[in-house]
Amino acid sequence: MNRPLVVGLVHTVPALAGTFEQLLTAAAPTVRTIHVADAWLLRTAIDTGVDERVHERVAEHAAHLAGSGARAVLLTCSSIGETAAGAAERAGLPVVRVDEPMAHDAVDLAVAAGRAAGRPGRVAVLATLSSTLGPTGRLVDDAVTRSGARVTVTATVVEGAAAARAAGDHAGHDARVRAAVARCAEESDVVVLAQASMAAALDGDTDGTPVLSSPSGGVGALLEAARGAP
Repeated sequence: MNRPLVVGLVHTVPALAGTFEQLLTAAAPTVRTIHVADAWLLRTAIDTGVDERVHERVAEHAAHLAGSGARAVLLTCSSIGETAAGAAERAGLPVVRVDEPMAHDAVDLAVAAGRAAGRPGRVAVLATLSSTLGPTGRLVDDAVTRSGARVTVTATVVEGAAAARAAGDHAGHDARVRAAVARCAEESDVVVLAQASMAAALDGDTDGTPVLSSPSGGVGALLEAARGAP
Protein backbone atom coordinates (compact mmCIF):
# COMPACT_ATOMS: atom_id res chain seq x y z
CA MET A 1 0.00 0.00 0.00
CA ASN A 2 1.30 3.45 -0.94
CA ARG A 3 2.04 5.78 1.93
CA PRO A 4 -0.05 8.97 2.04
CA LEU A 5 1.64 12.14 0.87
CA VAL A 6 2.70 14.24 3.87
CA VAL A 7 3.15 18.01 3.81
CA GLY A 8 4.20 20.45 6.53
CA LEU A 9 3.05 23.98 7.25
CA VAL A 10 4.71 26.64 9.40
CA HIS A 11 2.35 29.31 10.75
CA THR A 12 3.08 32.48 12.68
CA VAL A 13 -0.64 33.07 13.29
CA PRO A 14 -1.95 29.89 14.93
CA ALA A 15 -5.56 30.69 13.99
CA LEU A 16 -4.70 30.26 10.29
CA ALA A 17 -3.94 26.55 10.70
CA GLY A 18 -7.63 25.70 10.35
CA THR A 19 -7.98 27.75 7.16
CA PHE A 20 -5.09 25.97 5.48
CA GLU A 21 -6.26 22.58 6.72
CA GLN A 22 -9.63 23.17 5.05
CA LEU A 23 -7.99 24.25 1.79
CA LEU A 24 -5.73 21.20 1.75
CA THR A 25 -8.60 18.84 2.55
CA ALA A 26 -10.62 20.28 -0.32
CA ALA A 27 -7.70 20.14 -2.76
CA ALA A 28 -6.23 16.77 -1.77
CA PRO A 29 -8.33 14.79 0.73
CA THR A 30 -5.77 11.99 1.15
CA VAL A 31 -2.83 14.24 1.95
CA ARG A 32 -1.68 14.20 5.58
CA THR A 33 -0.72 17.53 7.12
CA ILE A 34 1.61 18.45 9.97
CA HIS A 35 1.24 21.97 11.34
CA VAL A 36 3.80 23.97 13.33
CA ALA A 37 2.59 27.24 14.89
CA ASP A 38 5.20 29.66 16.20
CA ALA A 39 3.92 33.14 17.02
CA TRP A 40 7.42 34.17 18.17
CA LEU A 41 8.52 34.32 14.54
CA LEU A 42 6.07 37.08 13.64
CA ARG A 43 6.63 39.01 16.86
CA THR A 44 10.35 39.02 16.18
CA ALA A 45 9.92 39.97 12.52
CA ILE A 46 7.81 42.94 13.63
CA ASP A 47 10.11 44.01 16.47
CA THR A 48 13.59 43.49 15.03
CA GLY A 49 13.16 42.23 11.47
CA VAL A 50 13.88 38.83 9.98
CA ASP A 51 17.25 38.34 11.61
CA GLU A 52 19.51 35.30 11.89
CA ARG A 53 17.46 33.96 14.81
CA VAL A 54 14.35 33.86 12.62
CA HIS A 55 16.24 32.15 9.79
CA GLU A 56 17.59 29.57 12.23
CA ARG A 57 14.21 28.87 13.81
CA VAL A 58 12.43 28.43 10.47
CA ALA A 59 15.19 26.08 9.33
CA GLU A 60 14.74 24.07 12.54
CA HIS A 61 11.00 23.80 11.94
CA ALA A 62 11.56 22.70 8.34
CA ALA A 63 14.08 20.07 9.46
CA HIS A 64 11.63 18.81 12.10
CA LEU A 65 8.88 18.51 9.50
CA ALA A 66 11.23 16.73 7.09
CA GLY A 67 12.13 14.29 9.86
CA SER A 68 8.42 13.72 10.47
CA GLY A 69 7.90 12.63 6.87
CA ALA A 70 6.90 15.87 5.10
CA ARG A 71 7.83 16.02 1.42
CA ALA A 72 7.51 19.82 1.26
CA VAL A 73 6.83 22.71 3.63
CA LEU A 74 4.70 25.83 3.22
CA LEU A 75 5.53 29.06 5.06
CA THR A 76 2.07 30.58 5.49
CA CYS A 77 3.38 33.94 6.73
CA SER A 78 4.69 36.37 4.13
CA SER A 79 6.75 38.23 6.73
CA ILE A 80 9.14 35.27 7.03
CA GLY A 81 9.03 34.30 3.35
CA GLU A 82 12.63 35.27 2.70
CA THR A 83 13.82 32.50 5.02
CA ALA A 84 12.53 29.86 2.59
CA ALA A 85 15.68 29.32 0.51
CA GLY A 86 17.96 28.86 3.50
CA ALA A 87 15.48 26.57 5.26
CA ALA A 88 15.12 24.43 2.13
CA GLU A 89 18.88 24.03 1.85
CA ARG A 90 19.25 23.12 5.52
CA ALA A 91 16.29 20.72 5.64
CA GLY A 92 16.81 19.12 2.23
CA LEU A 93 13.24 19.55 0.97
CA PRO A 94 11.20 22.19 -0.88
CA VAL A 95 10.11 25.13 1.28
CA VAL A 96 7.40 27.17 -0.43
CA ARG A 97 6.52 30.83 0.14
CA VAL A 98 2.75 31.26 0.40
CA ASP A 99 2.75 34.49 -1.61
CA GLU A 100 5.00 33.44 -4.49
CA PRO A 101 2.27 32.11 -6.84
CA MET A 102 0.19 35.21 -6.11
CA ALA A 103 3.10 37.49 -7.04
CA HIS A 104 3.53 35.85 -10.43
CA ASP A 105 -0.23 35.87 -11.08
CA ALA A 106 -0.38 39.56 -10.22
CA VAL A 107 2.37 40.43 -12.68
CA ASP A 108 0.77 38.37 -15.45
CA LEU A 109 -2.57 40.13 -14.95
CA ALA A 110 -0.95 43.56 -14.81
CA VAL A 111 1.08 42.91 -17.97
CA ALA A 112 -2.03 41.88 -19.89
CA ALA A 113 -4.01 44.90 -18.67
CA GLY A 114 -1.18 47.28 -19.44
CA ARG A 115 -0.73 45.97 -22.97
CA ALA A 116 -4.45 46.30 -23.63
CA ALA A 117 -4.36 49.92 -22.45
CA GLY A 118 -1.08 50.79 -24.12
CA ARG A 119 0.76 51.60 -20.89
CA PRO A 120 2.78 49.86 -18.16
CA GLY A 121 0.89 47.43 -15.97
CA ARG A 122 0.12 48.50 -12.39
CA VAL A 123 0.22 46.35 -9.26
CA ALA A 124 -0.80 47.61 -5.80
CA VAL A 125 0.46 45.62 -2.82
CA LEU A 126 -1.40 46.04 0.47
CA ALA A 127 -0.39 44.77 3.91
CA THR A 128 -1.47 45.53 7.45
CA LEU A 129 2.09 45.11 8.75
CA SER A 130 5.22 46.82 7.44
CA SER A 131 7.13 43.61 8.24
CA THR A 132 5.09 41.90 5.52
CA LEU A 133 5.03 44.73 3.02
CA GLY A 134 8.79 44.58 2.40
CA PRO A 135 9.11 40.86 1.65
CA THR A 136 6.00 40.66 -0.53
CA GLY A 137 6.82 43.91 -2.30
CA ARG A 138 10.30 42.62 -3.12
CA LEU A 139 8.80 39.34 -4.31
CA VAL A 140 6.50 41.17 -6.73
CA ASP A 141 9.40 43.38 -7.88
CA ASP A 142 11.43 40.23 -8.57
CA ALA A 143 8.54 38.75 -10.56
CA VAL A 144 8.41 41.95 -12.61
CA THR A 145 12.15 41.76 -13.29
CA ARG A 146 11.88 38.14 -14.34
CA SER A 147 9.00 38.92 -16.68
CA GLY A 148 10.96 41.65 -18.46
CA ALA A 149 7.72 43.59 -18.84
CA ARG A 150 6.79 47.17 -17.95
CA VAL A 151 5.00 47.05 -14.61
CA THR A 152 4.93 49.57 -11.78
CA VAL A 153 4.51 48.34 -8.20
CA THR A 154 3.21 50.39 -5.27
CA ALA A 155 3.25 49.07 -1.70
CA THR A 156 1.08 50.47 1.09
CA VAL A 157 0.35 49.62 4.73
CA VAL A 158 -3.37 49.70 5.61
CA GLU A 159 -3.29 52.10 8.53
CA GLY A 160 -5.05 50.94 11.68
CA ALA A 161 -5.92 47.47 10.40
CA ALA A 162 -3.30 45.60 12.41
CA ALA A 163 -4.19 47.46 15.59
CA ALA A 164 -7.87 46.67 15.09
CA ARG A 165 -7.15 42.98 14.61
CA ALA A 166 -4.87 42.88 17.65
CA ALA A 167 -7.68 44.42 19.71
CA GLY A 168 -10.10 41.74 18.55
CA ASP A 169 -11.96 44.12 16.25
CA HIS A 170 -12.05 41.87 13.17
CA ALA A 171 -14.89 43.85 11.61
CA GLY A 172 -12.82 47.03 11.89
CA HIS A 173 -9.81 45.27 10.37
CA ASP A 174 -11.87 44.00 7.45
CA ALA A 175 -13.50 47.38 6.84
CA ARG A 176 -10.11 49.09 6.66
CA VAL A 177 -8.81 46.48 4.24
CA ARG A 178 -11.89 46.79 2.02
CA ALA A 179 -11.59 50.58 1.96
CA ALA A 180 -7.90 50.40 1.03
CA VAL A 181 -8.64 47.90 -1.73
CA ALA A 182 -11.36 50.16 -3.15
CA ARG A 183 -8.93 53.10 -3.25
CA CYS A 184 -6.17 51.09 -4.91
CA ALA A 185 -8.53 49.49 -7.40
CA GLU A 186 -9.21 52.89 -8.95
CA GLU A 187 -5.58 53.28 -10.06
CA SER A 188 -4.29 49.70 -10.40
CA ASP A 189 -4.76 46.70 -12.66
CA VAL A 190 -4.51 44.22 -9.80
CA VAL A 191 -4.46 44.47 -6.01
CA VAL A 192 -2.39 42.05 -3.94
CA LEU A 193 -3.26 41.25 -0.32
CA ALA A 194 0.14 40.48 1.14
CA GLN A 195 -1.02 38.57 4.23
CA ALA A 196 -3.04 35.37 4.37
CA SER A 197 -4.95 36.85 7.30
CA MET A 198 -6.35 39.54 4.96
CA ALA A 199 -8.05 37.02 2.69
CA ALA A 200 -11.23 36.83 4.75
CA ALA A 201 -11.77 40.57 4.37
CA LEU A 202 -11.98 40.55 0.61
CA ASP A 203 -11.12 38.17 -2.19
CA GLY A 204 -12.45 38.59 -5.71
CA ASP A 205 -13.10 41.56 -7.99
CA THR A 206 -13.65 45.20 -7.07
CA ASP A 207 -15.22 47.10 -9.94
CA GLY A 208 -13.49 44.75 -12.34
CA THR A 209 -10.07 44.97 -10.68
CA PRO A 210 -8.75 41.54 -9.59
CA VAL A 211 -7.90 41.26 -5.91
CA LEU A 212 -5.52 38.41 -5.10
CA SER A 213 -4.85 36.67 -1.80
CA SER A 214 -2.29 34.00 -1.09
CA PRO A 215 -3.76 30.91 0.67
CA SER A 216 -5.19 28.98 -2.30
CA GLY A 217 -2.18 29.56 -4.53
CA GLY A 218 0.19 28.69 -1.71
CA VAL A 219 -1.60 25.39 -1.10
CA GLY A 220 -1.45 24.54 -4.80
CA ALA A 221 2.27 25.28 -4.91
CA LEU A 222 2.85 23.19 -1.78
CA LEU A 223 1.10 20.17 -3.27
CA GLU A 224 2.96 20.56 -6.57
CA ALA A 225 6.30 20.75 -4.74
CA ALA A 226 5.50 17.74 -2.57
CA ARG A 227 4.42 15.59 -5.50
CA GLY A 228 7.52 16.53 -7.45
CA ALA A 229 9.94 16.00 -4.57
CA PRO A 230 12.27 12.99 -4.89
